[in-house]
Amino acid sequence: MNEHQRQTAFLRHLIALDNTDERRKLDEGIAQVQRDGRCVKRAAALMALLTALGVVGLGYGVVLQENFPYGKSGFFFNLLCALGLAAMICLLFFGALLMVYRRKLNGLREDCRRLVLTVAESRLGKSSIPLALVVAPQGGDTIVAPHEPHRDIPAPRGDSLWAELVDSKSKTPPQAL
Repeated sequence: MNEHQRQTAFLRHLIALDNTDERRKLDEGIAQVQRDGRCVKRAAALMALLTALGVVGLGYGVVLQENFPYGKSGFFFNLLCALGLAAMICLLFFGALLMVYRRKLNGLREDCRRLVLTVAESRLGKSSIPLALVVAPQGGDTIVAPHEPHRDIPAPRGDSLWAELVDSKSKTPPQAL
């Protein structure tokens, strides 16, 4: 079980504490997308196997048979080429479909997080501090509250090397060259 699956299972467990139709729809949607994703992964694995089988068959014919594409086994050559090409096209399609399912699952996970925040606020009361603050992955200059997407809060610098550099630059006057 990878990290993404663990987080999804944890979110499903958290939303199970709520007993609303929205929770049921989210849970059913997540279960359906996970089932569809597993099905597509199996189909993609089968297509990868067929592609590998086609490449091995072509390799066998090229290395071990004389006059392979033009001899008695021309039908076999055409069949392996068609099988390999069809399997690669299907593999690309299944890869794109897996990305669509992952994006859909990520959207459902965000809906779960919103539902968990709503349930927590309704049971525990509204907090003056945002429940979830995430440090921005690029740059790290701001803290972004995901449930308030247009609000950026300056990140505290604390006792870090960055704070020492900024403080040391502001305290010393610029030197003349």
